[in-house]
Amino acid sequence: MIDFLVVGLGNPGKEYARTRHNVGEEAVSLLAARAGEKLKAGRDRALAAEARLAGKKVVLAFPITYMNLSGEAVRSLARRHKVDDPAHIIVVHDELDLPPGVVRVKVGGGLAGNNGLRSITQHLHTQDYLRVRIGIGKPLSKEHGANHVLSRMGANERQLLDEAIERAADAVEAILADGVDAAMQRYNTKA
Repeated sequence: MIDFLVVGLGNPGKEYARTRHNVGEEAVSLLAARAGEKLKAGRDRALAAEARLAGKKVVLAFPITYMNLSGEAVRSLARRHKVDDPAHIIVVHDELDLPPGVVRVKVGGGLAGNNGLRSITQHLHTQDYLRVRIGIGKPLSKEHGANHVLSRMGANERQLLDEAIERAADAVEAILADGVDAAMQRYNTKA
């Protein structure tokens, strides 16, 4: 029996690795490494691994459907592993509305223009899943949005995001160990 489904959003392929849009995938890969596991191709259009984190049995997953179709993989994973409570689905994703490097925990809420969240919401028929948001900052203008999220960044910003990915993985473990309210108190009150 799986306790939680933890999904990191991003796009598959080397051209998207280490871009702002793939910080969710990086956090879930880090969680897998911490558990001594590796994400592997599976049935649900996702790379996945079963692991034990903070005393909970979890499925860690990275949809390989591309960001805009993430919900297809999330719905399939949730069905197969019988995770039907959205409070047991944690989505780790990039967030334009947070400054680079800031990590926040959230229950449900809006989509903030994130097409991966939009797809998940459409396929799960709820917005009430848990989110670990990694700030990537806003582009100079909306016209530069796609380029901003899909591009690599300079060394200073990359270091900020690498540290944020560590904190995001810690935040997932805090949710698993202590519950979402405690994790929100811990991660949402920091500067």
